Amino acid sequence: MPVVVTGSIATDHLMTFPGRFADQFVEGKMQNVSLSFLVDDLVQHRGGAGANMAYGLALLGQAPVLVGAVGGDFADYDAWLTRHGVDTGSVHWSELKHTARFTCTTDAANNQIASFYSGAMSEASLIELAPVVGRIGGVDLVVIGPNDPTAMVQHTQECRQLGFPFLADPSQQLAWADGEMIRELVDGAELLFTNEYEHALLLQKTGWDDAEVLARVGSWVTTRAANGVRVEQAGREPIEVIAVPETKPVEPTGGGDALRAGFVAARQWGLGLERCLQVGSAVATAAVEVVGTQEYSLPREDFLSRFADAFGADAADEVAPHLP
Repeated sequence: MPVVVTGSIATDHLMTFPGRFADQFVEGKMQNVSLSFLVDDLVQHRGGAGANMAYGLALLGQAPVLVGAVGGDFADYDAWLTRHGVDTGSVHWSELKHTARFTCTTDAANNQIASFYSGAMSEASLIELAPVVGRIGGVDLVVIGPNDPTAMVQHTQECRQLGFPFLADPSQQLAWADGEMIRELVDGAELLFTNEYEHALLLQKTGWDDAEVLARVGSWVTTRAANGVRVEQAGREPIEVIAVPETKPVEPTGGGDALRAGFVAARQWGLGLERCLQVGSAVATAAVEVVGTQEYSLPREDFLSRFADAFGADAADEVAPHLP
């Protein structure tokens, strides 16, 4: 059965600042920041966490079903996703608003300052999951990625009520969500994804400790950038894998979405947690070596060669039969 991916669908406007943000900050004046950065370039790409994850899953031979809300300007983007194997039949088209837009500036140290305009995403709460699952004939996993907050809560509640296994990926929404909402999004998840900062923020806002979170989720995956990725389960030793070495790191935006796609695809193949982490790490590295969150590809032989270099021939041999 397919994976249903709920989350934002957006266009990304990505800029590069050749200096370091930190060099522009004045100690004692941070309460009145007024800065403008002269950037080197501006590129526009397809993005949004939900669409990015669906794209990565499709590259790995899955047939993901994308669920989100878009504007009337989505036609070309829709054709792109469909051509790459993403089912967009359950995407809601707004009659009033534009597709969401993400604007991000990255400095020389890969720090980022970003803004997000929700646009049509605010209508994602109009989407019910039951008709989506009925249309496709069943679901193996629902990914609940960053999206309109009301939609995220509704999708989570519907998964619990109808017994759909779900992956909680609150991501950027952790920054403003209160503890009650975060607890609602996490409780009962088969998988929980955060980065290291979000890991700490989740604990702070919910008032839970690590053990209390692990008692409520099946597995907690924490991405650690260059330090790799870790998965924890209640009563078991954590599993950690390295980040696949980059040959030409260009743009970190979308790396986390690609990692999630790789992990979920390997899960669908029936592989163990360690192998899932490794596949996720390898896909993430491919994604950050290009500008744009859906500009990477995964040539089979190149992917397997790098995978074997990072994790060994036996690991590559286990993954190989599943790659398209």
